[in-house]
Amino acid sequence: MNILMVLTSHDQLGNTGHKTGFWLEEFAAPYYVFKDAGATLTLASPAGGQPPLDPKSDDPSAQTEATERFKKDPEAQKALAHTVKLDSVSAADFDAVFYPGGHGPLWDLAEDKKSIELIETMYAAGKPVAAVCHAPGVLRHVKAPDGSSIVKGKSVAGFTNTEEEAVQLTNVVPFLVEDMLKQNGGNYSKGADWQPYIVTAGNLITGQNPASSEPAAKELLKHLAK
Repeated sequence: MNILMVLTSHDQLGNTGHKTGFWLEEFAAPYYVFKDAGATLTLASPAGGQPPLDPKSDDPSAQTEATERFKKDPEAQKALAHTVKLDSVSAADFDAVFYPGGHGPLWDLAEDKKSIELIETMYAAGKPVAAVCHAPGVLRHVKAPDGSSIVKGKSVAGFTNTEEEAVQLTNVVPFLVEDMLKQNGGNYSKGADWQPYIVTAGNLITGQNPASSEPAAKELLKHLAK
């Protein structure tokens, strides 16, 4: 069972002067779900090397069992510090792909041709594609085999407009995940803000927020077990 995790390389929060990147919980929780299930993991990012961590996800208030475990795990830290370059990976080598969120992916992965091609190839091959929180933003330009948006007519979830308002970044992000999924024809639904919520449409798995990262990873494993 070979699973690819794709992280952002983007560290600037628009022109605010603040830093962004990936969200720690959304990487750590799925990482351990996969690891504990015996999966072989490959971590990739557009630039390779250490992906930028959203500093807010390192706040004491944002810590979970998974993030605490990561902080005591030199092997996991080393793996994260040495992500391979996204353009060096082949979809054929993996059984599934998982995209952790954070605001970073809205700038780089949403527009990254290699990422788009990777998702299209894996999705068309019937392999699970999972993305949580802001990471469903990576589906923005991805096409299904028939040429329509990959989310058209499908049940999807992602970071809500009200959650974006709560973190006061509505006017900073390049696009709102909820709006984009709806504009591309997705059957968007959501749970309560900040509560776990995932939806599955065939081999496409999307989750709403950081709390949804572990359930989304477990759902991906269920697909692989079929």
